[in-house]
Amino acid sequence: MSSAKPDETPVRRIDRILTFMSLGVIVLSVGCFFALLIADAAGLEAEDFGRGAWPVVATVPMIGLPVGFVLIFALLIMSIIRKGRATDQRS
Repeated sequence: MSSAKPDETPVRRIDRILTFMSLGVIVLSVGCFFALLIADAAGLEAEDFGRGAWPVVATVPMIGLPVGFVLIFALLIMSIIRKGRATDQRS
């Protein structure tokens, strides 16, 4: 038995991939952002942020959040196009 209703279009594999990629990138970025806030509140000095993994942790939110937004936007556009084509085929 299929879980999809007759009126619904099936979810494609690329839609799932884009969904989980965008969710993963955004969660990672927000996690790095909170790590920076916690480290700053804990009293980590400014010169300590230039060593170790801190430059990567500081860069991830600057790159990850826009990439996550673009992935969500691409998913939205693909979904609108897919549903539009499904509607055209029914009529």
